[in-house]
Amino acid sequence: MAAKRLLTRRGGWVKLNAKQLRAAKPSDEELARIERKPIYIVLDNVLDTYNIGSIFRLADAVAAKEIILCGGTERPPSSRIHKAAVGTEEWVPWRYVPKADEEIKRLRDEGVKIIAVEQSEKSITLSDLPLNLRGRSIALVVGHETEGVSQEVLDIADVIVEIPMWGVNKSLNVVVSTGIVLYKLLGQV
Repeated sequence: MAAKRLLTRRGGWVKLNAKQLRAAKPSDEELARIERKPIYIVLDNVLDTYNIGSIFRLADAVAAKEIILCGGTERPPSSRIHKAAVGTEEWVPWRYVPKADEEIKRLRDEGVKIIAVEQSEKSITLSDLPLNLRGRSIALVVGHETEGVSQEVLDIADVIVEIPMWGVNKSLNVVVSTGIVLYKLLGQV
């Protein structure tokens, strides 16, 4: 079960369970003490609130720097996002940007490596992803549940990665894909 650390009066940390996390509002001090990884998670028109909330939980689990919600992606406050996020939308920094491609260009200009998760003629398999990311920020871009990452974003991504599928299904849920790729990258940033 995902849990968050809460600063105690003695200066130590205690992890919160889902029920506690839903009710916890972090203080500025608590937020400042979280050591964030140089990882941005960009949601390019992800529409399902369960997926959005679950990605907040995932972002909390890896201590991502920020979630960037783009396009038609619903944003907090939302009771459905809150339910799936179990309150982590209060702990993970996030912001909304109308156009994903414009935000991706801005991040690239700041030296952030852009990794899109998508099946494409230009994609490489996850196992072939070069992992020379030490000291570098990354933005992991995931897309719409049916349409995927927009072509505008794919055209400017540094790399497009896909997860091999050996069964009859051709894709994974956006949260599952995000988790697999994030944990592959986590030891490299």
